[in-house]
Amino acid sequence: MEEHGLAPNEEADKERLLRRIALDITGLPPTPAQIDRFVKSTDPGAYEIMIDSLLQQPAYGERMAIPWLDVARYADSGGYTDDFYRSQWPWRDWVIYAFNKNLPYDVFLTWQLAGDLMPEATKEQILATGFNRNHKITDEGGVIDEEYRVEYVVDRTNTFGTAILGMTIECAKCHDHKYDPVSQKDFFRLSAFFNSIKEVGLDAIAPAKNPRMDITQEDLKGVLSFITTFRDTAGLQVSVMKDMDTIRKTYILSRGAYDQHAEEVQHGTPEAIMVFPADLPKNRLGLSQWLFDAKNPLTARVFVNRVWQEIFGRGIVQSSNDFGMQGELPTNPQLLDWLAVDFRENGWNIKRLVKQIYMSATYRQSSVITPEKLKADPQNIYLSYAPRIRMNAEMIRDLVLASSGLLQPAIGGPSVKPYQPPGLWELATAGRGTLTVYKQDHGEQLYRRGMYTFIKRTVPPPAMLMFDASNRDQCEVKRSRTNTPLQALIMMNDPTVLEASVALADDLAEKKMTSDAAVTNAFLRIINRKPDKQELGILMQYYKEQEVYFKANPANIEKVTKAGEYKMKNKPDPEIAALTRLVQVIYNMEEAITKT
Repeated sequence: MEEHGLAPNEEADKERLLRRIALDITGLPPTPAQIDRFVKSTDPGAYEIMIDSLLQQPAYGERMAIPWLDVARYADSGGYTDDFYRSQWPWRDWVIYAFNKNLPYDVFLTWQLAGDLMPEATKEQILATGFNRNHKITDEGGVIDEEYRVEYVVDRTNTFGTAILGMTIECAKCHDHKYDPVSQKDFFRLSAFFNSIKEVGLDAIAPAKNPRMDITQEDLKGVLSFITTFRDTAGLQVSVMKDMDTIRKTYILSRGAYDQHAEEVQHGTPEAIMVFPADLPKNRLGLSQWLFDAKNPLTARVFVNRVWQEIFGRGIVQSSNDFGMQGELPTNPQLLDWLAVDFRENGWNIKRLVKQIYMSATYRQSSVITPEKLKADPQNIYLSYAPRIRMNAEMIRDLVLASSGLLQPAIGGPSVKPYQPPGLWELATAGRGTLTVYKQDHGEQLYRRGMYTFIKRTVPPPAMLMFDASNRDQCEVKRSRTNTPLQALIMMNDPTVLEASVALADDLAEKKMTSDAAVTNAFLRIINRKPDKQELGILMQYYKEQEVYFKANPANIEKVTKAGEYKMKNKPDPEIAALTRLVQVIYNMEEAITKT
């Protein structure tokens, strides 16, 4: 900052700071009670106490899991034309559990890459390997089996390069990398670690040949007790990793074509990153040990950079998927080095890492932007003020549900199908399989957190997609962040937002508050601070105008107060209709869906 004539902002006020850490740590807004306690506290350690409290909430694991599900390309369907159902959700439950348990990153990653190869591997360790079986898989007749088997191997290799090494390894599939010292031979030597999986390309013809793990009732009571079930789990299977008894030969594929075998290659890693030690086993477990060797320059840096990116909206290396020659240079290489080494030397402790960042003065700054700072550093590269970041798709849904009181907070379980425009699945189907028709869920299942929304790869959830959620076709380490009119249309018309507005207005009416107290409470629950005098005046004026309108037009009350499946506790009247309209306005404020 000093080098660029900048100085840090003062610390943010307590209300905004609490909202920021609550959203970053749990993905949920703070409650009015939490806000009141935190604002009134005179304890100098109140901020750290709040961070520790939030880190212990089960919602922390859910929040941390969302970017990892993008990385792991988790979805609920196969992804090709027929797009059949896949029951990979128990693996998602494990990811949430692992973050809440604070499994060290080296263990977290090793189990996902090679849990099945651990000595006397437990079912939990084997379940973790679902990470490398989340890729798209075909059930279509007429495809060439070997072509798709090779495609799965290539997908795992690409994911390994992008997710863990932060390298564009995939560029070397068809030819030597044009910019980085990664040859085509390096690509296929690396792919050899994933080439001996006991699988076929066409899942529908020979599903028994693909590695799956059965989950029994005994497992759910024992080693897999963290899995949440809402219905009978008889026959529940998860795709996992398992090697063949013999090593499958690996060849360089000319131009990347599955049937064009050239030179045979052995297991290995790009030497420009780090030579694969001769004493390590030539399997996925050895590859994991190579990753966490103290000499490996990338593993720790790539992960801490992505954590930084998730918190600040931009990594220290902006191109978080590309640490190569075409990638961005780090804005602060010394900080990246220090964080990486500190992370490694402190046992790869993820909670310690994120707390360290949340406690920093950099994180605690106000997000006020002066004209001078905007001119000197428009992209906030040097972080002289806290970034203003539009929340991710899942968090926007969660904010709406939590603030209205509709949120069903159960952790884990199968994916759910909330409201969706009719006919989308039906228009994009070959007419085969269980996912040809969208069968909406009901009751509490409508109000699960966004991360549990069912993802059919060929027809992703539209509201989530409009807010830049991943369709999970492939590994994604950084979502785009767009700003389109469609997002405003969703916030104004989506059934979940309309239903939440009714539920919140109904709850405020139930509390028998005065109109200004009700308006203030609605603002506090959504924006997580009290409105200032001007804001309250504008909102009260709007509320009164709406109340007058509905008194004059009682026939329109039901149109406003009937949304979704929510059953009101109070009889609809002009006051509730006016409150509903008011809540809709607050949900549509920019500040409602922005982390400041």
